[in-house]
Amino acid sequence: MNKWIFSAVLWLATAVQAHEFWMVPDRFSPPVRGEVELALRVGENFVGDPVGFGRPMAESLRWFSRGGEVVLTPQLPDHLAQDSVALAFDRPGAQLIVLDTRPFTITLSPDTFNAYLREEGLERVLAQRKATGQDAQPGRERYRRHVKTLLRVGGQSDASFGVRAGQTLEIVPLADPQRLRPGAALPLQVLFNGAPLEGALVKVWNQRGAQLNVLRTRIDAAGRSTTTLPWAGVWMASVVHMVPTTDGQGQDWDSHWGNLTFEMPFPPAGR
Repeated sequence: MNKWIFSAVLWLATAVQAHEFWMVPDRFSPPVRGEVELALRVGENFVGDPVGFGRPMAESLRWFSRGGEVVLTPQLPDHLAQDSVALAFDRPGAQLIVLDTRPFTITLSPDTFNAYLREEGLERVLAQRKATGQDAQPGRERYRRHVKTLLRVGGQSDASFGVRAGQTLEIVPLADPQRLRPGAALPLQVLFNGAPLEGALVKVWNQRGAQLNVLRTRIDAAGRSTTTLPWAGVWMASVVHMVPTTDGQGQDWDSHWGNLTFEMPFPPAGR
């Protein structure tokens, strides 16, 4: 990486409490040394608002490629006045950008929290709350985001697409999504603290014009799920995992949100 350029956008203080949180570049397949504007978004239905991109919210920002791992966190600004950075890569191949946020806290009303648990496939947590009589109590949650975006620089990819970055909650593609064609299956593995996670709900998102498509699968005992991707274009995979807190700091639950964005290229004309 040989360049950073920062652009000012709005920081929405309440946005980090919304639903999906993802990184998105202005293009997934830049040329070598071509700039890519990488932004953060938060929102629902794969439509998001800007989120400040700086050290106050970032636990770590890392870049993985054939050259290894580079820690980028020190290069982030010490404020949240912008949501994006411009990157340029001096070598072709797969480039994986990985962000882990600091923890945030939120308290939701009982009905809102229980509905959120159902939506994210966290029936296990809902059952625990019912068993202990907590389902009528507010949900006090501490949450962290663990997001990735995958780029294909210079029209080339390589094994870096499947790097295990060591995130607390991590989505790892087991096949290169940048080499798939419409109708192909994408296998994913979800890891929690480095071990396969069983039973969580994986959502795979795609926006085709005004039509939102969300494909849902459950992770098996090996932490794996497989989803057929019917169309080329930009896709997002997401998963949420929640565990009881153990440090007694006023929250009942620690939740971790994993996310991966990538693009399945459109086939060449005539194929």
